[in-house]
Amino acid sequence: MKKFMFLFMVGALLFATNSLEAQVRVQKGDIKVLKGQKTVGVKFTYDNMAVGKFKKEEDYIKKKVKDYNEKEAGRGDSWKEAWINDRATRFEPKFLDLVSKYTEKSGLQFSTDPAGTKYTIIVNTDFSEPGFNVYVARKNAEIKTTITIVETGSDKVVAKLSASGQGRTFGGNDWDTGVRLAEAYAKTGKEFGKYLSKKALK
Repeated sequence: MKKFMFLFMVGALLFATNSLEAQVRVQKGDIKVLKGQKTVGVKFTYDNMAVGKFKKEEDYIKKKVKDYNEKEAGRGDSWKEAWINDRATRFEPKFLDLVSKYTEKSGLQFSTDPAGTKYTIIVNTDFSEPGFNVYVARKNAEIKTTITIVETGSDKVVAKLSASGQGRTFGGNDWDTGVRLAEAYAKTGKEFGKYLSKKALK
């Protein structure tokens, strides 16, 4: 019985490790072009993003604005403003903080002003799952991204990756959609940073 439990735990650990590694995958190109670079540009885009069960973000926004405004005048409009503003104030800083943490030993820095850099990393969010937390039930937020490395100032793609991450806060105090999604960006940034550190910058 003890041997069975040991094998079960080892199997579970290996599964978790494989799942973690699968969160970042190179689709094409060579990410080692970043080795030796001092600074790379970073740009965040949200082109053709699907949200939850909605294939188009605009349809999701329309539905949420309508539902919230019906409950309380102006609430939907405030929600829409926060939905957009959270990108620059929450999501993107979280991603950058975590990716920088795991690549700082290499000396690589990330700049939201690509001018003067040889390469720019474009992080496009393809899918967002806001999740929910209603006390008795919860669902983690999740994002899926396509990360493209291009020569700055041109459309020449040198590498393309997919990266994803789920986010939640310890203690479950993530009632706000922005908080949950910010953690998903942090998780994705962490995994991307770890991947770069191991596969590109050594």
